[in-house]
Amino acid sequence: MKGASVPAVVGMPSPLFLWRFKVVLFLLWGFCCCKIGWDSVMRMSADLRDLFLYEAFLYYNPLLLVALMTWLWGVNLWVFAQSSVNYVKVFDLAQTHLSHREIWRSATWLTLIVPTSMTAYLYLYSHGEVSLAASQPVFLYAILLIILLSPFDMFYLSSRFYFLRTMLRILLPLQAITFPDFFLADIFTSMSKVFSDLERSVCRMVNRQVATIAWFEADSICGSHSVAIPLVLVLPYLCRFFQCLRQYKDTKEKSCLLNALKYSTAVPVIFLSALKYHVFPEQWVSFYRPLWLMSGVINSLYSFYWDIKRDWDLSILTRIFMFKSPSTWTNLLYGRSWVYYWVLGSNLVLRCTWTYKLSSHLRHNYLTVFAITALEMLRRFQWVFFRVENEWNKMTAKQNFEMSSDMPSEADRLLESSSHTV
Repeated sequence: MKGASVPAVVGMPSPLFLWRFKVVLFLLWGFCCCKIGWDSVMRMSADLRDLFLYEAFLYYNPLLLVALMTWLWGVNLWVFAQSSVNYVKVFDLAQTHLSHREIWRSATWLTLIVPTSMTAYLYLYSHGEVSLAASQPVFLYAILLIILLSPFDMFYLSSRFYFLRTMLRILLPLQAITFPDFFLADIFTSMSKVFSDLERSVCRMVNRQVATIAWFEADSICGSHSVAIPLVLVLPYLCRFFQCLRQYKDTKEKSCLLNALKYSTAVPVIFLSALKYHVFPEQWVSFYRPLWLMSGVINSLYSFYWDIKRDWDLSILTRIFMFKSPSTWTNLLYGRSWVYYWVLGSNLVLRCTWTYKLSSHLRHNYLTVFAITALEMLRRFQWVFFRVENEWNKMTAKQNFEMSSDMPSEADRLLESSSHTV
């Protein structure tokens, strides 16, 4: 009707504004967690503060590392999406697979939930609410386990099913080994310390030792001398070892046996380290420690050689960064010799420091071990680029060969044309 006022349509905020607003909220949340956590730690007496931090760190550091690995995997997928590597075919994924944005969304929730629970644990414990503090990690672990195993169509059911099915195939290699099987198993070897800490945490929860001093005794069922520690550390390597034997059974390729030998070199590193708690100190210093050091050197150098010689193809080392559209990252990374030297050097150094993480007798330096485990995640992160690209190149080369073999040669075409009646 003439003269009637039309209500103004309020537009949605711009994506840039929303992104900045989320960053501000994230920084504010991080500041609050750090402030509350620091004040809670300072309330503890100086003689109990280190043990208090060690226990809190044990429950939450494996989940923080899982969040870090999830963030890095999202970056891997983003790079693959920008380049010519078809990771969907490499991993035989369904069309409903998670994109890098969905991976980052999951990592964001983990990054928010885990430190929040840790801050609540620190605050409640330092203020005398021990039973409420003890419930925090238990509740967090239970919620994450329910989400992972939930059969309902929520929280990316198809992707969770794919992940759990691949884990089952890793634990029971009764079928032919596929690329996703041994790829995920390789990543699990980088997360063996994470699995070990998860086992220690669950052990204390089951035995009701959370927020108590019972676990301080090294000889307790959940103490630092437990035989479960080296058993869990070695499990990913044994899974990968049996995968290689299964591959040899199916293919009869001797390289599978050499690969199995590589994973077996981690076994003495882990168990010689664990022996420190079960032999006399002079025996450890004079006999077992030199063996442990020698085993660590062999494992590091053998693994480094295998990365360079077998898992990667150095002739195409930086092509992964040749994006389909112009990008700053392409100009910075593609065809640059410094990337070549960085990958080789960092892989060698971090392969050697990885021995430190596999050694249970050094685990009391929890901040150092956490840093080394995080660095191993970064090493595996850059390993993923070249391992997946190498597999994609093998697949395309095989397809091109099959196509060329199916096409008739020039001589065949001439013979075929001469047989025609004119």
